[in-house]
This record gives sequence, C-alpha cells and structure tokens, in this order.
Amino acid sequence: MSTTLNISKIQRFSVDDGPGIRSTVFLKGCNLRCRWCHNPENLTALPVLQYKESACIGCRSCAAVCGQEAHIFTEEGHRIDRRKCAGCGKCAEVCPNRALELLGHEEKLEDLLTELMKDQDYYRVSQGGVTFSGGEPLLQAEALARTLEECKRMGLHTAVDTAGNVPFSCFEAVLPYTDLFLYDIKCITPELHERFTGVPNGQILENGEKLREKGARMWVRTPVIPGFNMEETELSKIRRFVAERLKPEQHEELPYHDYGAGKYQMLGMKAETFGS
Repeated sequence: MSTTLNISKIQRFSVDDGPGIRSTVFLKGCNLRCRWCHNPENLTALPVLQYKESACIGCRSCAAVCGQEAHIFTEEGHRIDRRKCAGCGKCAEVCPNRALELLGHEEKLEDLLTELMKDQDYYRVSQGGVTFSGGEPLLQAEALARTLEECKRMGLHTAVDTAGNVPFSCFEAVLPYTDLFLYDIKCITPELHERFTGVPNGQILENGEKLREKGARMWVRTPVIPGFNMEETELSKIRRFVAERLKPEQHEELPYHDYGAGKYQMLGMKAETFGS
C-alpha cells in the first residue's frame, strides 16, 4: 500500500517555519482546541468547505450539484447549511470563480515529493527545506516517518512543528529523519493550559524533556496570548522551564494577532478574540 498523508495545503516560500526558505505542509487533524487557533481548517481530519463570500457571483452552480441541498440562495445572498454539507467537494469543483474550496485530501507520497522538489534550488541557496505542520502532524506519525525518510533520502532538511500532545512513540518514529523540531510550549500551569487548549499539559512538558534527552535539535515557540499566558508570572514560568529543562537552540515568543479571523468566517465558525 502506498504512503499517503492527509493534508490541507502546501505553503511554498515560507520563512517562518524553520531556517531558510521552506515549503510547509499542513496536515489535517489536531487533538488540542486552542481558543486562538489560526488554522481552524486543520482541527478536524475531515475535509471542510471554505466559502469566500466576496468571490461568489450567484450562479447557483453549487446548488445544482449538491445532493444534500446545503447551498441556499435567498434575496440576502448565498449561505451554506453546514449541518447538511457532506464535504464531498462537488460544489467546489464546479464553482467558476473559486468562491468554494474543499480543504483536506489524501496526498500520495510520490506526488508530494514531486511538488516539494520543485523548490529544491531555493532550499539549497537559503539552507532551507521542508516543514510538516498542522493541525498536529504527529497524529499521522507512521506515514509522516516514511515521508520524512524519503525527504532525507533526497537531501532535504526536515522540520516537524508540533504541540507535543502525543505518545512519545510518535516522536521515536520520526526522530531518525527529523533535523529540527519546532516545539510549542504554551503554558506551565496545568489548569490554565486545559482551560485554553482543552487538554492538560503534562505529556507535552514531559515529551519536551525526552526530546532534549535524545539530543534532538529543538526550537521552542510560545504564542503570547492576552488573558492566557501574557501575565509576567506565567511568562516567567515558561521562560524558566524552557531555559532550564529544554535548553533549545532558541526560544521565540510570538505576539498574538487575529489574522486567522477571516478563516473562521469562511468556514462558518465563530472566532474568539483576545484583547491586548
């Protein structure tokens, strides 16, 4: 059986997901529910339909092919009944202005590698490579390991961007083929972490320490969220834990922004915002 990854998109020419110019592959599915998530399309492993209202020309081609009658046209315009949508993507296929896009598909390893190698010259001159992000890429650890192995065989620098909330066996599967881990440490206080992400953080902190013990290269990233971890007390705990227990090559504190709010609207979801 051929190896496939469940992905939403490939972002070319990324400069924020590891060293150099990179291609970032976004994998579907996540077991956290961070209230500030900027990639809500990857929360579920299922395909999701994105609707860009400003691009809709009202042709009703989508309604004509939808067997679920999920596309509704009224005097107020076009809306989607998300409860009826089956995520089949037929509407996106016939949309003439690309107002509809189905996010999520199975990508064969050979097709993915062909796409990634298109930018190999940029990787080489910038000392860049390929990053696998999400969602949580390690939820697909077996297929990811095979993909990373092939990337290394083709001479590509590899990075895995993870929240760390998986059994350590998932890390062990990819460790031999991963040059760099981008590791999220969001919070130290367990109750606070669970309130804002939906899960406790014991496994995350423990896995970070295990990675250090294994000698893995690690960059730690902390999103700084008002009302969550922005208070000096919590930030100090994070900085101390990272410096003393993880000892990464670098620790980056990422300022909060609401750039992902538009995604929520296009997915029929409600975004939560955080003040400064």
